Amino acid sequence: MQVGYARTSTADQVAGFEAQKRDLIQAGCEEVFSEQVSSVAQRAELENVLKFVRRKDTLVVTKLDRLARSTQHLLMIVDELEAKGVALRILDFGGAEVDTKSPSGKLTLTMFAAMAQFEREMMLERQREGIAKAKLAGKYKGRAPVAKEKIEQACLLRSQGMKVADIAKRLSIGRATVYRVLKGAAQ
Repeated sequence: MQVGYARTSTADQVAGFEAQKRDLIQAGCEEVFSEQVSSVAQRAELENVLKFVRRKDTLVVTKLDRLARSTQHLLMIVDELEAKGVALRILDFGGAEVDTKSPSGKLTLTMFAAMAQFEREMMLERQREGIAKAKLAGKYKGRAPVAKEKIEQACLLRSQGMKVADIAKRLSIGRATVYRVLKGAAQ
């Protein structure tokens, strides 16, 4: 049985999400698990599809980045699939299809995943260098501080027993900001 997994990072990516599901069905998937969640978040449907697949099944994804967030994560998924006797098939892998049923497919997948991870790490390094240069030039100032008025309001509302989520909503700031403000005010 071929089982598909589709994912987009946000609900705004409707066309891409629908295209993935369409391509998986056209590729012969009898079941398609799908979710719209960031790759770094908890992915319940990925966990469900990994539990669902059985020996001799093939897990199918349209592209590698829809499945794994890093080389290590990919290899962990592939190991889990192999232990269950399940193959991985990627429909669009740089213009070609890759299937881990063959040794060459497995090698190709591992090599490209490692190169993608390397490129991501290089990009992050360049980003850090750019931020450091911008800071030196005075062009990167970081996050704007929370207004004193909002800090005072947050403290007052909390002292009146209001929940953090409600304070955040009322003041139009994030919950993490409310926690940070309250912690700073307590010190």
